Order: sequence, then C-alpha cells, then structure tokens
Amino acid sequence: MNIGDKVRLLRAKEQGVVSRFLPGNMIEIEIEDGFRIPVMRSELVLVSPMEADRLLKTSIYEPQKTVAPSAPTILSNQGIYLAFIPVNDREYTLHLINNTDWEFPYTIGEESAASGGGVQFRGLQSGVLKPKAQQKMNDFYAHAKFEEWPTFVVQGLWFRSGKASLRAPLLKRFKARAATFFKNKTTVPVLNQPGFQTQLDVDAATPTESSTAPSSNRTTGTHSRPTTIRPDDLKAEMLKSKSESAGVSIERPSSVVDLHTEALLPNGTGKRTPADLLTLQLDTFDKSLENAIASGMHDITFIHGVGSGALRTELHKRLGKHPNVKFFEDAQKQKFGYGATKVTIK
Repeated sequence: MNIGDKVRLLRAKEQGVVSRFLPGNMIEIEIEDGFRIPVMRSELVLVSPMEADRLLKTSIYEPQKTVAPSAPTILSNQGIYLAFIPVNDREYTLHLINNTDWEFPYTIGEESAASGGGVQFRGLQSGVLKPKAQQKMNDFYAHAKFEEWPTFVVQGLWFRSGKASLRAPLLKRFKARAATFFKNKTTVPVLNQPGFQTQLDVDAATPTESSTAPSSNRTTGTHSRPTTIRPDDLKAEMLKSKSESAGVSIERPSSVVDLHTEALLPNGTGKRTPADLLTLQLDTFDKSLENAIASGMHDITFIHGVGSGALRTELHKRLGKHPNVKFFEDAQKQKFGYGATKVTIK
C-alpha cells in the first residue's frame, strides 16, 4: 500500500486516498469530503485501478422516469361487408370492405350449379385487406340477371401485429334475395358511396383482450343502435310498384310449386347425386318463397311428397324460422295426403 492508493474501509461506507503513514500501524486517508482521518491498516482494503476509475466517474445513466400507463386502445372488431355499387342503371360492381382495425387475409369466389350436376366454385380474388380498406372485383353483375347471380363465398382470417387474441376464421356464403337485398341500400363504409351491402361478420365473436373495448361509433363515441324492422313496413315496401323499388323485376311464382325432381328436371337427373337433388329442391323452395313474399302473395303451396320425409322436415324447419311466414300446415290432404305444405305469408 502506497501514498496515493485508492482504499476503502471494510466496516464503513467511506473510501478515499492514502495521504500518509502514521505510527502504530495507522494510516491517514483523505476521504471524499476532504477530511483526513486515521484508520487502522487492517481496516483498509485496496481498490483495484479499474474499480477506482469506475468509482471516480459520474454515472452516465439518467434516473428512470416514471411513465404513466397509456389508455387502452379501442379496436373496431367487426365490419366485413360485401357491397354492390351501381355503375349505371344496368350493372353493379362487387367490393369486399374491411372496416375493422384488423388485417384481413381473404379469398372470395362464386358457387353455382355445374352443368353436369353438383356445385362448382370459381375463385374471384385473394389477398390481404388492410384495416379500413376495400377491394374491387373485376366482374360486373347485370341487374336484369339478378335471379341468376351466384352464391358468393368469402373466407378470411384475422391478423394484428403483436399480442392479440386468436379469432376464429370467417367463412360466409351470401345469396342475394330480392325480398331483402334492395332494402339494404345505404352509404357503404370506406367507399363512402351509395350501394347495397350485407355484413358478413355480424355473428363473429369479439376477441377478449385487455387492449380491446367493444366496437363503438368512432364519430360520436356512442354505441351503434340496432335497426328496428316493422313487419307492416317491410310488407308495404315489398308491395311497392316496380318504379318505386329500383326497377327490380320479381317473378311471381305459381300458387302451387312442385318440388318433385321429375317436375324440376323433366329431362332426367343425369349424374346428380341424392345430395345434389336435395340442394336443387331446397334452392327452388327458397327462391319461390322469397319471390312469393316480395310479390305480395297471401299463400303458396309446396308439393314435396312423402318419401323418406327428409325434404318435408327441412322445409318445415326453415318455415318455422322464417320471419315472414305467418303459419304453415298440411295442404290438400285429399289430393296429396301429407305430401304438400301450405304456407300463409304475413
């Protein structure tokens, strides 16, 4: 130990520099305050040059700052739409709208009846829709061929960078029905243009996470209110003249619709499977019922036969859930037995 060495006390916090040696194995050190104190040699320990250099330097680190927690981010979790925008009075363009705060990887296509039976799928487009974005499809859809429009199929996933709850994939099919489609004219979000739209994720589960709050109206800060539909107003709208209902031509069905495959396919069933035939019968039923409602018919009768009862059971299941059906019953038992159902429309 030499004069000028950096030392530290073993049983105290002080440290200093050796200034001189005293009798009796004592050493005088100059501490940081400038005072000199005598200390027993055995109570001192040398500080290594590297440690001494570090101790002499002022800390380069600033004190940590207390950061107030940020407010939770309010996410828009629902808002995937199919929108049809009128190009003129004859054609529409199809758009996929993402009005959420999530990225939406998607595929969209069309399902239609195949010439040889069954259902065929035609892909339209795929990609990733950014939040608050839209994608226009290349095809045009003619107003005059509304009844021939295909079933649109949209598949999608949900993605957000960082921590987020896992959401179930979206798979939706949409078939435009005259009775309801032309009631949905509104200003389409993101595009801010008038058009006809349907929401695809209205039943999608909202993810649970600490940074997510229920979807709300971002402009006013209030929750959106569901639209109230009055049956009388809906029926009155359906009974409007063609000029009042955007020029839509509704084919009024016969008061008795025969769903037997022989009546639907007079040239034979071809290679259609039983499942294909059932799908054809149900599609004919849906179309006839919707057109009957839209054209203001009071009732309509469907001949489904007895058979295994599968078709009758499915028809009654759908009729029981339909909002515009007043009641239904077995019809013309003397003629059809239990092979026909009469539907009374509200």
